[in-house]
Amino acid sequence: MKAIVIKNPGPPDVLHISEVAKPEPGKGEVLVKVKAVGVNRADCVQRQGNYPAPKDCPKDIPGLEYAGIIEDENGSDFKKGDKVFGLVGGGAYAEYLVAHARTVSLFPDKLSFVEAAALPEAFVTAYDAMVAQGKLQSGQNVLINAAGSGVGIAAMQIAEVLGANYVGTVRSASKAEKLSTYKNIIVAPDGKISDKVLAVFPNGVDLVVELVGGNYVNEDLNCLSNKGKIILIGLLAGRKIEIDLGKVLSKRALIQGTTLRARPLEEKILAASLLQKNISPLFESGKLKGCIDHVLPLSEASKAHEIMEANQNLGKIVLEIN
Repeated sequence: MKAIVIKNPGPPDVLHISEVAKPEPGKGEVLVKVKAVGVNRADCVQRQGNYPAPKDCPKDIPGLEYAGIIEDENGSDFKKGDKVFGLVGGGAYAEYLVAHARTVSLFPDKLSFVEAAALPEAFVTAYDAMVAQGKLQSGQNVLINAAGSGVGIAAMQIAEVLGANYVGTVRSASKAEKLSTYKNIIVAPDGKISDKVLAVFPNGVDLVVELVGGNYVNEDLNCLSNKGKIILIGLLAGRKIEIDLGKVLSKRALIQGTTLRARPLEEKILAASLLQKNISPLFESGKLKGCIDHVLPLSEASKAHEIMEANQNLGKIVLEIN
């Protein structure tokens, strides 16, 4: 089969189509013929050699989310030809992949493969951070940094569905203009967000969805109300900072990190359950909608990474496999 293989770490142009062995499903696994793949910043970090795949995943084929067709159900509850989507620890930039059957979900008939591939990582990450871990409720306030990212857009939509109030931050006016259908978008080129956020929510926010990291965490602390939570998802702005622990104590703040890729199988099955039972029905009803910026063929994976690393995309980049 054809796949994008990372032979040596490096810039986007190290990504090329190669012929590799077609995977065989083992016990409890299914074989999926991949039709479309969502591109994530984690793929770029893996390509650079800084985010190795889990032990049970292909080491040299990136890709964390997919949509496709069941090719071999291997005794599972699926049927050959079922349209499915889901998350994997790696290996999605390929014509075929294997996945544990209980981490795979049917996707709504109204969605195309491209639309479905743009959903799992962003919406499961956002829903898990905001609802499962952040316990966000109707009427509460939430701050979403990097609001123009796939997860950021998903988080704003989920906040609206929950009846929560939100403010999103971006670093450029052009991204804010593209997000004009969303309310309370703040432009902060220098990352200094707290004064602007507190102008919207004078009493602070109950939850922060932190997709940037770095000194944004200090800004988040300034924005928190008492007993507020920061759910840390991304580290684009850096992984080391000086922090005023006095603010953590005085506000009784909770700072919690989260990731999907490194979770044990049991927790990945729970994530798939969220996708199937809690998130998919909202797409079926039209309450949630994916945001796709670019659709490229698999052969142009390097271009997709260039776009992402230049922060040129608003929402998701999807690779299509014909």
